[in-house]
Amino acid sequence: MPDPLVLSADPVPGTRLLVTGGARGIGRAVADAYAARGGRICILDRDPVADAPAGWISRQGSAASGPDIEAAFAAMDRAWGGVDVAHANAGMSANKASLELTEAEWRAVLDLNLTGVFLTAQAAARRMVPAGAGVILATSSIYGLTAGPNRAAYTATKGAVSNLVRSLASEWGPHGVRVNAIAPGYVQTDMLETLVQQGLIDRAALLARTTLGRLGRPADIAAMACFLGSPAAAWINGAIMSVDGGWLANGGP
Repeated sequence: MPDPLVLSADPVPGTRLLVTGGARGIGRAVADAYAARGGRICILDRDPVADAPAGWISRQGSAASGPDIEAAFAAMDRAWGGVDVAHANAGMSANKASLELTEAEWRAVLDLNLTGVFLTAQAAARRMVPAGAGVILATSSIYGLTAGPNRAAYTATKGAVSNLVRSLASEWGPHGVRVNAIAPGYVQTDMLETLVQQGLIDRAALLARTTLGRLGRPADIAAMACFLGSPAAAWINGAIMSVDGGWLANGGP
């Protein structure tokens, strides 16, 4: 007989997942990973998801808009009767000298990277707390655990996301709702490639500092998202899980 204490590290088949920013990159990898494990998927993204598999719910809207977020959850309510895992993943980069950062740019980063995470978590918890169960995930960053130049808006919001997750975990944990964050390192996505092409990111320097010697893949982050939504993570709450190939551990230049 299997040991009853050895719990599955995969989400339960049939898990109802909402992921913001799920049209591409990390968000799409999370959606695909849950779907491969029998999950039911709802994506909220400002861009249309032209290749969404049959049965997925794809909502076009802003992950910084309370009404758009609520509409996505309402679609899940109608289709599947609720949500099991909500992943507030949508975010934007902001690599710019602080003396040149405009108020409008600052507010745009704040709205998506922080306010959008809170609104997604709040809408999810309004369903999960009465049900007595649920998992909320947020995509933070290694820059939610450290800082760097020319990233004031980004590091401020990602640091706030990390502490927001801890606060919500302490508030909603007694109701059976777990809240955790994933802090990715540098992952090969369209966003990163744009920054490299703009000369704002030095790929060689990233590889030199990352102890495993490669950039991350969206699937690396999706694997952590699946674990945190699984029974094996049942006693993990308020954690900030870095998935960075050893970038944070290596304090060198």
